[in-house]
Amino acid sequence: MTQATAYQKIPGILMALCSAIFWGISGTCAQFLFEEKNLDPAWLVTWRLIIGGSILILFSLSQERKAAFSVWKKPIHILQILLFGIVGMVAVQFTYFYSISLSNSATATILQYIGPVFVVAFYAVKNRTWPITTEYLALILALSGIFLLVTHGSFDLLVISKDALLWGILSALALAFYTIQPVGLLRLFSPAAITGWGMLIGGITFSIFTQPWSLSGLWDGETLLAFAYIILFGTVLSFYFFLRSVSIIGATTASLLCSVEPLSAALTAVFWLEVSFLGIDWIGTILILITVALLTWSKKEKKTKPMEI
Repeated sequence: MTQATAYQKIPGILMALCSAIFWGISGTCAQFLFEEKNLDPAWLVTWRLIIGGSILILFSLSQERKAAFSVWKKPIHILQILLFGIVGMVAVQFTYFYSISLSNSATATILQYIGPVFVVAFYAVKNRTWPITTEYLALILALSGIFLLVTHGSFDLLVISKDALLWGILSALALAFYTIQPVGLLRLFSPAAITGWGMLIGGITFSIFTQPWSLSGLWDGETLLAFAYIILFGTVLSFYFFLRSVSIIGATTASLLCSVEPLSAALTAVFWLEVSFLGIDWIGTILILITVALLTWSKKEKKTKPMEI
């Protein structure tokens, strides 16, 4: 790599890091709203999807004009975008935010980051290929990290509730579905359009159950600031920065840099909300982050081996 090329990649690296930091802090803002302002997680998810989706669609229209509506031309694409919005988008958002409400933003974000393990398992079964050594190692590290995070090394103790652990695992599964299901759409249409429509569809559908027109919790200046941050920085800008970083430094590097998100969530939760995060929690976090790094880099090096059945 020449110095000029390295210099050109700096904006992409910075945008990937910023998107990860924005996402992490938005989780802590959500925890603040749940604990201090008594907002309902489902209510917050509904408005995040509706407002964030609307802004992303407007952005897509400004960039692509009529192409932003291309996904609605064929029945198969319509079915896929409806499935993505109603199942994928709602599931990944609600399970994550509800997991935060049951534990804290640091734990919920770290548990969600085992999602790539489920993605690897899905493709191993689908393609009938054995995982490579790196992926087996990643699985061991992920399980070890979860064990330390939720038990502090004791086989007889859970340091978070069973419900928090369950919803954290469901959040990881939802992330895996959210990652896999729209792949076909993303090959044909822009990520901004697909994500925007998915959010808006999911938000409108979820509103049937959440009644977002009724205000939830205590509203004051702090509530407005945290809510605005989640929408603008934790949704719209983070998504835009990530897309731009992918176009500059590639999806693999951008995804690897986004592993900063759990650290961002953990640090802001510890220093802002004074969440207790012990040394063994940091060890578990590091093991899960190494898992993400291994799975990201293994995409470059994986050579398939037929699975014996």
